Amino acid sequence: MSGRTIEPLALPGNESAADMIDHVYAGSGFNARRLADAAQTFRRMIEDDATIAITVSGAMTPIGMSGVFNALIERGFVDFFISTGANLYHDLHRPFNMPVVQGSPDVDDNDLNEKDVVRIYDIFIAGEDTLLATDRIIVDVASRFDTATPFSTAKLHYALGREVLKLAPHPEKSFVAQAAKFDVPVYTSSPGDSSIGMNLIVPHLFGRPVNLNPILDVIETAAIVRDADRNGVIEIGGGSPKNFYMQTQPTLHQILYDTTKGGHDYFIQLSVDAPHWGGLSGATAAESKSWGKVKDAHKNNVVVYSCASITFPMIAQYVLTRCKPRKPRRLFTRIEEMVDVLRRNAKANETLKKVYPDLFK
Repeated sequence: MSGRTIEPLALPGNESAADMIDHVYAGSGFNARRLADAAQTFRRMIEDDATIAITVSGAMTPIGMSGVFNALIERGFVDFFISTGANLYHDLHRPFNMPVVQGSPDVDDNDLNEKDVVRIYDIFIAGEDTLLATDRIIVDVASRFDTATPFSTAKLHYALGREVLKLAPHPEKSFVAQAAKFDVPVYTSSPGDSSIGMNLIVPHLFGRPVNLNPILDVIETAAIVRDADRNGVIEIGGGSPKNFYMQTQPTLHQILYDTTKGGHDYFIQLSVDAPHWGGLSGATAAESKSWGKVKDAHKNNVVVYSCASITFPMIAQYVLTRCKPRKPRRLFTRIEEMVDVLRRNAKANETLKKVYPDLFK
């Protein structure tokens, strides 16, 4: 029998979060040990100079996670995001001092509705003062887009971020704004499934359709992954953002017959979803290997089965403490260049030419 001996956990009473992870959780078991594995894997990603994505599902920005994202953006520890639209929408409230407050799940929701307050479990958000005020900002930005030119969600969110930087009294409270400041692309995998997408119908119905093309997101994220020497991800929850990132590898090797990558190098998921229900959110890295989504079924892969509201700030604090800042990659400024390389390689791919000869005529 081999392995590290588990001793009674020593708590001196003065350890930092990073020391707790290295000296307490790493020497324990269950999800405490998984949390330490995740934090140390994140550190290896950074030290290996991997291109790092964070996928975001669940109501993370309503509980204040934008601040954690901003710290990672500023240190160069995240290169692009894939998020639900809801997280991006709710990120836009605080820079404009729009109310989001702690509440309680033990309330009469009929009463909240009469008072124009919406609830996300134990969070209260004002209707007129927050939601409708945010809606007007989105419609104003969307109405100024060139209706003839298709664009990706990264460009839409960049425009929203620049608007926050220009107009908001507290742009530092928005990760969409900080991502725009540092040229970090922010994608959403299902743009119609959020209040941002809902607001885009206003200019559309009045003759200024927003020419958002989600296929460009598929192309751009695959191009980013192809361009990287090494790729890694921290997946907060699961859902559509998780799959949208993971599908970049099959987009290359299955769809484009491009075998240059061979799967993602690092995989961290913070989730409460178990694999035995068969859903994508609970699918493990080992299962992903069967699809060619990760490089190895076991190495540099970890799932922490716990609430991300607890675990994500912990692993972020760990790398903020243990790792030196990296120079920002500013991938948003390189999207066209990376897509052009992807396109040229596809057109030069002999296997693709044999499979789809009519496209090459």
